[in-house]
Amino acid sequence: MTKPDQIRRSSCPVSCALDVLGDRWTLLVIRDIIFKHKRYFRDFLTSPEKIASNILSDRLKKLEQCDIVLRRSDPVNARRIIYTPTEKGLDLMPAILELLRWGVKHDPASDAHEGLIQRLEQDRAGLMAEIRSSLPAI
Repeated sequence: MTKPDQIRRSSCPVSCALDVLGDRWTLLVIRDIIFKHKRYFRDFLTSPEKIASNILSDRLKKLEQCDIVLRRSDPVNARRIIYTPTEKGLDLMPAILELLRWGVKHDPASDAHEGLIQRLEQDRAGLMAEIRSSLPAI
């Protein structure tokens, strides 16, 4: 994952996106923040993919450096760190929803999300607005 000030491999938008998001964990961390409302470091460790704590720490730092995730003290308990998506991070919501749709279409074991896919197809804007409104204010 490249930092914002590093030289890109090319000016191709797909290549630039992959420079930030192209490893096996980053989109899953973003998925957990946006769709599963995970906020604390320990929350991410409970995901079924079983990300290692050192990798999670690295991804969260890089997402913060790229202005995709905001890291701040929890207003309820200042000793804890809370992670929230930035507007730039929320801009990834349509791409993640399309990946979800693709996964359901091409993996028969993914049918547990069928209701979400139907909602996406019937009212994409409404679904995305609902997801945004369920997130804490930035």
